[in-house]
Amino acid sequence: MSDSDLKYDDGKSLSRYNGDHDEDNDKKSLTFFKRTKLNFFRIHNYFHSEIGKSKKSLLILFVVVFLFFWISDSAIPDTFIDQRNKESNNESSGNSINSKWFSRSKDPRFVIILAANEGGGVLRWKNEQEWAIEHISIANKKAYAKRHGYGLTIKDLTTAKRYSHEFREGWQKADILKQTMREFPDTEWFWWLDLDTLIMEPEKSLEDHIFNRIDKITDRTLKNFNPLNLQLDQPYTDYSEEMDLLITQDCGGFNLGSFFIKNSDWSRLFLDMWWDPITYEQKHMVWEHREQDALESLYASEAWIRSKIGFLPLRSINAFPPGACSDSSDDPRYFYDEKDHDFVVNMAGCNFGRDCWGEIQYYANLMRKLNTKWYTRFFF
Repeated sequence: MSDSDLKYDDGKSLSRYNGDHDEDNDKKSLTFFKRTKLNFFRIHNYFHSEIGKSKKSLLILFVVVFLFFWISDSAIPDTFIDQRNKESNNESSGNSINSKWFSRSKDPRFVIILAANEGGGVLRWKNEQEWAIEHISIANKKAYAKRHGYGLTIKDLTTAKRYSHEFREGWQKADILKQTMREFPDTEWFWWLDLDTLIMEPEKSLEDHIFNRIDKITDRTLKNFNPLNLQLDQPYTDYSEEMDLLITQDCGGFNLGSFFIKNSDWSRLFLDMWWDPITYEQKHMVWEHREQDALESLYASEAWIRSKIGFLPLRSINAFPPGACSDSSDDPRYFYDEKDHDFVVNMAGCNFGRDCWGEIQYYANLMRKLNTKWYTRFFF
């Protein structure tokens, strides 16, 4: 075999060897590329699926949280009705309309007493606007009681005709309070509200707004505010005693459109004194404001009553709209202030030369505006 053949053969062999080696490298490169590509797609799909799951989870979480706050912040939610002791609805004066509204099996710490149907069926029939005012006011109190787990009992004041022959229809507050204390024997505090009131800040609880700071916001004496110029002190008055009656004062004296009374032996004795018909018969001709004048008289003359009464700022539970206390229209102590987020507005005396329907419409719309959450604007 010649050298050329050898060279040829060697070259051929070398060429064949290099070709095989290149093919192996190509296969390896192709396999590596495929594996890399496959791994890339696997990683991509994994992250895509995980992100998709996260998005779904976040979306579900957002919807749940949204629905929770939407439902909890509803302006007029449904309310549970407790039908126990139905027979007590006809007890004493002041029958209950859907007697008890609360969401617990035991008596709540606070029970709201709402005076409804005032004047209806006693002196005349109510008109459409009066029915609408009653509906708005009741719905407002139901929503507040439901939000905070309080009780609500709605008292029908048509039973005022029971006392009409004595001309003391307004005095039935004492009688209704005595009845309600029997209906809720384990309740600690009762909050009386007249019908022409609206709770403007439903997120505020009574605990946070009043009772957790009661010593800081109440006056035990008349030194700071005494519109009736009553005697500032009374012998044997003990202001260190716990308060069982929380009231406010306006330009005309004691105001009983919104007040608190504790469920205690003192309160029951006080209500008996307040409701005493003998006292009424002696003084009814000079007591222009009826039960309020009677309370002022008891406060001025009885140290044991004065010792248990505390005075809250009027605007804390009883702010007035413009037009009330017209002689003191420039006094900021009396009138509702939207910027200060006053708790309750009381349209007291709106039926004397003012527009009750216009006032309650205005404040109901304002209440909704102040308490509407940003997210509800996408739906309403």
